[in-house]
Amino acid sequence: MYAIVGRIGPASVGTGNVAPEAGSFAGRRPTAGVTFSICVREQYTDDDGDDRVRYGVAVTTRLPGVGALCPFASADGAVATQSLVNVELGRKGIEYLGDGLAVDDALEALLNADEGSPERQLHGVDADRTFAFSGDECRDWYGHVEGENYTVAGNLLTGEAVIDDVAAAYESAAHGDAPLAERLVDALAAGHAAGGDKREDLAVQSAALLVRNTEEEVDDPYYNDLRVDASETPVADLRETYETAKRGYETVLEKYADEMGDGDGDG
Repeated sequence: MYAIVGRIGPASVGTGNVAPEAGSFAGRRPTAGVTFSICVREQYTDDDGDDRVRYGVAVTTRLPGVGALCPFASADGAVATQSLVNVELGRKGIEYLGDGLAVDDALEALLNADEGSPERQLHGVDADRTFAFSGDECRDWYGHVEGENYTVAGNLLTGEAVIDDVAAAYESAAHGDAPLAERLVDALAAGHAAGGDKREDLAVQSAALLVRNTEEEVDDPYYNDLRVDASETPVADLRETYETAKRGYETVLEKYADEMGDGDGDG
């Protein structure tokens, strides 16, 4: 189940931790128009029987190069910064999560220091919480969803159905057998099918996904960090890129199975 917030941002409950002082973002140039994204947290058990957490974020928009602007993830959480994009909100957000702050405290502190916050969307997840904010000067249609272990936000959309369908697609396959990267692409595809970005005059688009987990970095598959930077069919191309990368990763595992049992894969 999830709650939808359209056109306004909800109040979030803090943990009582004190955020480090966030400097003003005045004078830093934002980038317009990142459209819709999803952040996810999932618990799982690794091959050794240890409890782990993975975080994922995926995004698409009718502008090139969204993967350089919006999605951020680490072993501590996932964050997406969008609408009139302030990239520092994503970078600092992940840094604050690494310092031990809860996601709501971290992102609220950054928004409080950002003079442009009425034009921002910022959302994310950590090990325990979710957070989503939509400034009241974002461009219609805009809004966000907070589920139990995920957040979805969008702006410049054809309507509310876009984030509804992204959330529903993720929920229908949450913790499924398919890799999270694949399920994130499915969620983007659902939003795109529901209408997506309303700016049909902008043909050059982009999409990206990023998945991180609490295992050692060498265990992270090569298909967990993918971008399509300039395309007229970004979500379809991201899916093709994912499928090709996954096939290549599996081929590498097969070819170097003996060697990789004793060390890292070849570069």
